[in-house]
Formats: sequence, C-alpha cells, structure tokens
Amino acid sequence: MAHNHNVSPFNSMPPAIVALAVVIVGVEAAFSLGARGLLGGPGAVGWRLDALQRFAFSNEIWHWMLSTGQFPAQHLLRFFSYPFVHASFSHALFAAVMLLALGKMVGEALGTPRTLAILAVSCFGGALAYGFLSTPIPLIGAFPPVYGLIGGFTYLLWLRLGQMGAQQARAFSLIGILLGIQLLFGLLFGGSLDWVADLGGFASGFVLTMVLVPGGWARLRERLRQRR
Repeated sequence: MAHNHNVSPFNSMPPAIVALAVVIVGVEAAFSLGARGLLGGPGAVGWRLDALQRFAFSNEIWHWMLSTGQFPAQHLLRFFSYPFVHASFSHALFAAVMLLALGKMVGEALGTPRTLAILAVSCFGGALAYGFLSTPIPLIGAFPPVYGLIGGFTYLLWLRLGQMGAQQARAFSLIGILLGIQLLFGLLFGGSLDWVADLGGFASGFVLTMVLVPGGWARLRERLRQRR
C-alpha cells in the first residue's frame, strides 16, 4: 500500500486545539520577552506577576468566596484562566506539546466540541480539587486540562481493550507512569501539590468521556440499573 509521506500531521488536528496551544505559547512568549526588555517597555517586566495576581487560581480567594457566600465573576474566571499562565517558557511549551498530541488523539475519536468540553470540565475539576487544599501557592499551568485529555484517552483505550478481550487495567499505565514521575521528582527535588489538580483534571476527563463517547450515556444507565 502506498503512503503519502507529504501529508502534514496537522491535517487532522482540531483547529481549536491548535489555537489554544498558540495562545498558551504566545502569552508565555510575551511574558518572557517583556521580562527581558524586548517587548512592551519598562512596564512589561511585571506582566507575569500581574497575570498571576489576576488570573491564577487562588485557594485563599476560593476559601474567602465560600466563607462569605460572595462569588465575583472576576474570581470565578480563575477556574478557567489559570491554564494560560505558566512559570516559564519551558513549562508552557511542554504543556502546549502535550495539549496538541492528546488533543489530536481525543479529537479524532470524539470530535472537537466534545474535546473542548473535556478541556473545560477538567480545567474546572482540577482547580476544584486543588481548592480543597490549604496552601498559599496559586495554581497555574495547563496541565490539569491536559490531564483531563489523558483521562479521556484512558477511557477510550479502556473501551478498546475491552472490545479486544485484553486486560483493561493496561489503559491506566500512562497516568500511572506520569504520576509516578511527578512523585519521584517531588521526593528528589521538592515540589508543590499541583499533582492534586492534575489528578482532579484526569478524573473529570475520564468521567465526562464515559458520557460523551457514542453510546456512553446509555451504557452508563445500564450499569447503574444492574447495580440496583
């Protein structure tokens, strides 16, 4: 069988996923160039700090909202804005690469609208999981929604392995390896608790994919009936 080696790997990439990756890298590029005085003038040095204060998910602000019963829109926005603020250019670039790779795989299986829904819900779920912690360190970075895509991919692989009669537990090998690496780096070099947000994003993406996959809602209702 002949193969066209000139076909671009981006042909089947959902444009919305590409746009999100471009925004993530573009924002970080502006911060990096501004910090070096190459963009935006003297005031650009503080762009990253200003973005952290305005768009990062803050546990302290979240706990304040819960205790006062006040939920201003500018603070609720933090549930969805924190993935566009990163600690460094390498942090943002790695997140964007994973977003493109996983967005392509999940997007091919579920389509762009469902993939974007997984990203949005896992973004919220990751922040919500992080919000249960008592830490002054804000949550930033696109990894919780990326882990949501890993959750979606894991469920799709779990279904495929079941159809093949293979061991379905193998579907969880990717998330196991990634969390193991995070734990190892945390033990060796110290680290924050943002793995809680990643795990929350993964769980959100996994559960939502159970419903979004074709026939998933009917399959879920049948399982619930069987357990009654």
